[in-house]
Amino acid sequence: MPFRLGIDYRPRGDQAGAIEQLTRGVFDGEKHQVLLGVTGSGETFTMAKIIEASERPALILAHNKTLAAQLYHEFKTFFPSNAIEYFVSYYD
Repeated sequence: MPFRLGIDYRPRGDQAGAIEQLTRGVFDGEKHQVLLGVTGSGETFTMAKIIEASERPALILAHNKTLAAQLYHEFKTFFPSNAIEYFVSYYD
């Protein structure tokens, strides 16, 4: 099943360039890429657009359980027709 965003947001600011550059990196076989942004700058939306453009499954890691839960709920909203899974390790 293709990845299609279930929202009608548009990239703003630097997002369009980041989406294009990181998507190109996916298709070029880059093993590691990093998306940096201050809180509230739209990193989650940018990741969703890259997933949609590349049409590939993704593994999103978060450094704490609170952020992992937030990301899970946002991605469920972004991709309502796709399976979004959530795993938290209880080994601290």
